[in-house]
Amino acid sequence: METCVFCKIANKELPATFLYQDEQVMVFNDIHPVREFHVLIVPKTHIVDTGAVEEIGIFAKLFEIAKKVITQEKLNGKGYRIVINGGGAQLIDHLHLHLMAPVTKTAKM
Repeated sequence: METCVFCKIANKELPATFLYQDEQVMVFNDIHPVREFHVLIVPKTHIVDTGAVEEIGIFAKLFEIAKKVITQEKLNGKGYRIVINGGGAQLIDHLHLHLMAPVTKTAKM
């Protein structure tokens, strides 16, 4: 999609510093973090939100990468939260996960 910020990042039209990337997924810092550690895990293919997913395997891929980042950044034991917004709740209409830490059991969203 030509106006999508995440698509522009995927296509190298906008700069980003990646914590991880492969052919399908990219991980970079959220520009409006709500926690000390707050990254976005984004498929490079434009998918509007969870309701538009045609290949269910993308969820497995996104969570596989989330697990890698959790390990890489040593987030186990610190508390973390993974969030998916959809149905108009997301600021950018492109499927993505938010991985945030540290988060306590009593932390509010």
